[in-house]
Amino acid sequence: MTPNPRQAQLLEAVRAQGALSVESLAERFGVTLQTVRRDVKLLSEAGLLARFHGGVRLPSSTVENIAYRQRQTLNADAKQRIARAVAKAVPEGCSLILNIGTTTEAVAHELMRHRGLRVITNNLNVAAILSDNPDCEVIVAGGVVRARDRGIVGEATVDFIRQFKVDIGLIGISGIEADGTLRDFDYREVKVSRAIMEHSREIWLAVDHSKFNRPAMVELGHIGQLDMLFTDAPPPEPYPRLLAEAGVQCEVAT
Repeated sequence: MTPNPRQAQLLEAVRAQGALSVESLAERFGVTLQTVRRDVKLLSEAGLLARFHGGVRLPSSTVENIAYRQRQTLNADAKQRIARAVAKAVPEGCSLILNIGTTTEAVAHELMRHRGLRVITNNLNVAAILSDNPDCEVIVAGGVVRARDRGIVGEATVDFIRQFKVDIGLIGISGIEADGTLRDFDYREVKVSRAIMEHSREIWLAVDHSKFNRPAMVELGHIGQLDMLFTDAPPPEPYPRLLAEAGVQCEVAT
């Protein structure tokens, strides 16, 4: 499903609090309990929320990500703001690797006016976007294409990435836990992202606010390995402390 504006705001409210009662949601949005229950039913059937008696919370699965089409619409405005901030920081005439994700795809759109870029990617959507920029050379990694999101993964992809050393490795991930661990759902995708981090002079992470305190199964790395973090809202505790201790620059897009 594609959430309507009220449902999207309901999702944001639950993401901000972790869990909310049906009554508080009805009061917040000025609608009836029946309307909230109907919205919650649709969102939970789509896998975006989980219901419990009298309320709703975020899904707690650590093994399966939200479907790609749903992720495209979730927090779309936030991702666009993040993408603009990232593009502003990317100098012309540099080399980058962009990995799989809807946020990196938003960044690709914002790089359409950059000149002299050389972009390596394991994301066919990113490649399709940036191939329309005549001043950008796009290099696509080999490997197995995941039909659900056109991401390229596998050992061949890792081997391909290891040929390069780029100025900026821009990654998106599924979750950051409170100890600073960076996590994702697909171990094959994680292996590629690790290779990107190892073969980039600077590592930039682009994540919207919903990724903080979100669990996922596979460990990718640690927040201390980053050079820059781009997000759309001030990170909650304890992330400001973790970022400061690691010397990671945090850019909050407005």
